[in-house]
Amino acid sequence: MLPGMPVHITHRGNDRQRCFYEECDRAFYLFHLRRLLPHTQCALHAYCLMTNHVHLLLTPATVDSCARLMKGLAQLHTQYVNRTYRRTGTLWEGRFHSCLVQSEDYLLTCYRYVELNPVEAGLCEHPDEYEWSSCRTNAHGIFGAVVTPHEEYLRLGGTADSRQAAYRELLAAPLSRESRDEIDSATNGNFALGDEKFKQAVSKALGRRAYPGAPGRPSQPVTCEDDQGDLFKRQENVVCP
Repeated sequence: MLPGMPVHITHRGNDRQRCFYEECDRAFYLFHLRRLLPHTQCALHAYCLMTNHVHLLLTPATVDSCARLMKGLAQLHTQYVNRTYRRTGTLWEGRFHSCLVQSEDYLLTCYRYVELNPVEAGLCEHPDEYEWSSCRTNAHGIFGAVVTPHEEYLRLGGTADSRQAAYRELLAAPLSRESRDEIDSATNGNFALGDEKFKQAVSKALGRRAYPGAPGRPSQPVTCEDDQGDLFKRQENVVCP
């Protein structure tokens, strides 16, 4: 993770099993999400709690902010579900998946991707009909203390009403399959979501490749030499991908 850079996170139930059985389960998760955000120094911009997975769009203040938030949530929710439903064992699959998101052009698309999930899954016809997402806050201003608007969202208008109206217009337009696939691929692969310049900048900052490589083995050993520009420039204590 890179402090100050927005990130889209998905966390799924183990073997894609349910992690929420009743409405009160989602209320429990949301309560502790709200409680842990300031402690882990994360600002949440959008969220959606589905039946067997969650989506979070947030900005961490430190390198380990997201890891601490997700670890705390997973532990608390697993204990709660196991105790409530008299089950044992893990509830969530291993580590969460994530992608760093370029603010320009991509962040508001991620907002829409997260909040349109229930529509895509056939749970409702319009995203604001789904109770367990941030849509009612971002699109209608219904109080939701858990959400902090990102600066890209704030640029939608000079007032809260104008921002909400502009965001509703964005939600009304279907999200293309290409955009969905791009977000899915970046998140599942833990890559960067953005243009090529952004991906290269993130790769350099992380010290690893933040975009998919070519399929198959390279014909020659991959090195961090100047033929790939500054992207994989050798640095002390950085391992070549």
